[in-house]
Amino acid sequence: MPPTTPTEPALPTTGLAPSELRYLVLASQREGNRALNRQLSSYGLTASQFEILLVLDEYGPLTLKELGELIVCETSSPSRIIDTLVRRELVARGTDSQDRRALSLDLAPQGQSLIPELRLIDERIDGMARETLNDDDVRGLVAALRAYLAGTESGGVLDRRFRQRRRSLEE
Repeated sequence: MPPTTPTEPALPTTGLAPSELRYLVLASQREGNRALNRQLSSYGLTASQFEILLVLDEYGPLTLKELGELIVCETSSPSRIIDTLVRRELVARGTDSQDRRALSLDLAPQGQSLIPELRLIDERIDGMARETLNDDDVRGLVAALRAYLAGTESGGVLDRRFRQRRRSLEE
């Protein structure tokens, strides 16, 4: 008989233990963050900093309040993350053109220069899920997660951020 090598058993596709759903979602999020953090390590960026830079690239300039309405990484105020990005000269603070009392946040030249590489990382991370899941699985997962997040703060943030960019899952 040929020797066997121990392998990880495949995860079951049916049945669900009590509390397993919550841990499946949590473990998936953590695995995604680990993959993202590996990609970001050479840039010295955290996943939260990465998200803020991409949002500022797409929607900036923004006030701190506006930024907070478009990010998932920080539920209260992203001030500390912004302070770090300003110190690293990746984000610039200025005066808001609509309200001189408010601060305006935008990418600094050094932050702008990182964006093409950060977009590639974003595409690679998204692609990893698409390599694992077929189109029907993606459609089902997206529908289930949107239903789960409907009416929540995070669901609202994601809708505001992605509503205009959504395209058919058939593409």
